[in-house]
Amino acid sequence: MRRRTQAAVAATTLLSAGAAAALAVAVTNRRSRGGPTAFPTARLTVHGTAAGRVTLTRTAESVLPGTYALVGKDCRAIVGPVVDHAPDGSPDTVVRRLERVTRGDLAPGATVTLSPQLYAGDPGSALGIDFSEVDVTGDRGTMPSWFVPGLRDTWVIVLHGLGATREQALNVLPFLHHQELSVLVPGAPESHGDRGNAEDGTEPTGLGSAEWTDAEAALRYAVRCGAGSVVLYGSSTGATMALHTAVRSPLRGRISGLVLDSPVLDPATTVRALAQHRGVPGALWPLALRTTEDVDQPPPDLDEKGRGSALPVLVIHGPGDTIAPWEASRALVERHPQTTTLHPVPDAGHAAMWNADPTAYEEVLRRFLTPLM
Repeated sequence: MRRRTQAAVAATTLLSAGAAAALAVAVTNRRSRGGPTAFPTARLTVHGTAAGRVTLTRTAESVLPGTYALVGKDCRAIVGPVVDHAPDGSPDTVVRRLERVTRGDLAPGATVTLSPQLYAGDPGSALGIDFSEVDVTGDRGTMPSWFVPGLRDTWVIVLHGLGATREQALNVLPFLHHQELSVLVPGAPESHGDRGNAEDGTEPTGLGSAEWTDAEAALRYAVRCGAGSVVLYGSSTGATMALHTAVRSPLRGRISGLVLDSPVLDPATTVRALAQHRGVPGALWPLALRTTEDVDQPPPDLDEKGRGSALPVLVIHGPGDTIAPWEASRALVERHPQTTTLHPVPDAGHAAMWNADPTAYEEVLRRFLTPLM
C-alpha cells in the first residue's frame, strides 16, 4: 500500500511538473495570427459590410475606441472607431468604420479577431518605407532585424512584447521615420523562433529579465554603427527589457531616453492575468507561476546602484490594462517624479495604447523625443 501511494505521489509530481511547464509556455509564449497574444482575442463574426462600415459581434473588445486590424484566415482589414448608431439598433452587434481591406474579402460570416497590429509584412511591403535586413548577434542567438536609416544620429530601438513579432513596430514606424530618426527593430533570436515575423508558432520567452541581453545586443549594434545616442522604446515585456538594459548594460551611458509602453513591472500579476484570459483553471495558476521565468525577478528600479536615475523616461499606460498592472507604472513615476512622465490612456487594452488614439499618442511621443534628438 505504501509503495502504491509513493508511486501515485511520484506520478502526480511528474504530471504537475509537466503541466506546469506546459502552462508556462501556453501562458507566456503563444502567438496569435493577428498580433500580441496578451491582447484579448475573442472571435468575432462579420455580420455585414456596407458604405465604408463593418458590422461585428458586440464584445468588450469590439467596442474599444480607436483603430485596429481585423484578422481572419483569408482576410485582413483596418477598422476605425465605433459608429454611434447601428442601422438596426441591435444590442448584439457593433458597427465600426471600415478603413480598408488589405487582404482577401471581408465577407459576411467570416470569423475574425481584433488585433492592435495593424500591418503585416515588412516596412517596405506594408508601408513603402526603405529599409534593410540586418543581423544583430546577441547571447541568445542571431536576431534578424529591420534597419530604417534616418538623417539624425539618434537611433530608436523598438522592442516588441509578449507573443508579438517585430511587425508590432510598424504602427509607429511612419511617425519615427518622419522625425528623421534611425530605427532598429530586432526580431526574435533565430535559436528561439523563426525569422522574427511569423504569424503563428511559439517562442520560448520569459517576461523581460531573461531577454534583456537581446536589447543590449541591439544597443551594441547601434553604437558600433555610429549612433550618437539611443532611445530604447519597448512595449509590454519589451519595455521591461529596455528598463533592465538602462540599469544593467555597460553601454547604458549611450542611452538618452526610455519609452515604456504598457510595461510589465509586476510579473507575477501578469502571469496570473494571462492564465485567467486563456481559461486556465485557478487551481493551476501556482504551477505556471512556479515555472515561468522572471516571476520572482521584477525589473530593477531606475535608481538601483545609482544607475539610470537621471534618464528621461516616458511611460504610456492605461488604467484599463488587464495584463500589466497600471498601479506599478504609476508607482514607478511617483518614485522618480523629476525624470519620469506618465501618460494615461483610458479605455485601451494591453499594448494597444497607440491604437486607442494614434494622433494623441504620437504628439506625446514627439514632445518627449524632440529634446533627445
